[in-house]
Amino acid sequence: MQTNLADFIKDTPEGREADAILRACVHCGFCTATCPTYQLFGDELDGPRGRIYLMKRVLEGEAPTRRTQLHLDRCLTCRNCETTCPSGVQYGRLVDIGRKVVDDQVARPLRERVVRSLLKEVLPRRWLFSPAMKVGQALRPLLPQSLRNKVPARQQSGAWPVRQHARTMLMLEGCVQPSMSPNTNTATARVLDALGIGLIRAPGAGCCGAIRHHLNDHDGALDDLRRNIDAWWPHVEAGAEAIVVNASGCGVMVKDYGKLLAADPQYGERARKISELARDIAEVLHQHKDALRELVKAGQRDDVPVAWHPPCTLQHGQKIRGVVEEILRAAGVDVKLCADSHLCCGSAGTYSVLLPEIATQLRDDKLRKLDATGAKRIVSANIGCVTHLQSGTDKPVEHWIELVDRMIA
Repeated sequence: MQTNLADFIKDTPEGREADAILRACVHCGFCTATCPTYQLFGDELDGPRGRIYLMKRVLEGEAPTRRTQLHLDRCLTCRNCETTCPSGVQYGRLVDIGRKVVDDQVARPLRERVVRSLLKEVLPRRWLFSPAMKVGQALRPLLPQSLRNKVPARQQSGAWPVRQHARTMLMLEGCVQPSMSPNTNTATARVLDALGIGLIRAPGAGCCGAIRHHLNDHDGALDDLRRNIDAWWPHVEAGAEAIVVNASGCGVMVKDYGKLLAADPQYGERARKISELARDIAEVLHQHKDALRELVKAGQRDDVPVAWHPPCTLQHGQKIRGVVEEILRAAGVDVKLCADSHLCCGSAGTYSVLLPEIATQLRDDKLRKLDATGAKRIVSANIGCVTHLQSGTDKPVEHWIELVDRMIA
């Protein structure tokens, strides 16, 4: 693709990056076949190729419109198109750049500005989000369905292990997960404890930065990154083997710290090291699957078929495919994969709040296909997917590490 970027961006780091991504696109259209919103709307501008053309025109100086903004908003950033693309177009990074440029030029309606501001100011701050979630859970039976969908029933977290181990790893606790699904983190700690690995919680760490980044507050996101690096760095220097992330959406972000802070003279090298150390919990357990199998033999086998929903951030963002299934099957679990398992469930971070009608259509389609597997339980690997899917079904939906935790208890 030939490009001629406008003066306002062509000599910036983002402009040079966008130019390289645009030039890699060969217009083949393979991406449209795996784009959830293109399948829903059948509109070229609601598929990756059409959105690339929209962004190209804006980056070349054409004034964006509210309609341009809408088509970019509708993108789930699922990155399925990246998995499909034969040319390796880094669409996810391009849409991050394009959305920011459009938002800087197109004023949003007041209601959208308020909702987006609340999301990026409340969700990343656990000290604000946690009490708000507790109030929501206490009032859950009285809430309208739209709000109840976002407020999971209160869950017990169980005990955090207290044994000391020679091997240690850091954990990203996250911003919303400790309140919405507290057992996920403690289950992760208990499983690693059983394998002889201690998990460290760094009190100064918080949101991974993804929420602000995908809401176009890139400067605020970089501040989140720097705060986490400062909190983790003493433990890295003390020999922590890895940074374990059990929310796949956060994992994508942490693995990108090195790229996002590459130009920062103070944090660039440390950010690169943090990205190198970041591991999804599936990557950690895959290295210990034989030991895990033995632990399960001594614990409680689970004979109920389980439907596995691989989040987009795991299979397309982190390129981790087939690993969770392998771990669960090695532990004796009957794992079912539904039709079109590569497609997004509609959660997509804050997408299900901002564009609930589209998110619900995608959720219901995903649940129909998960139901068709005959499984009585659904497991996933991201808090957003778990909450979103649970809002549309009576079947239990949980993080797969919680299933493993019960089996070795």
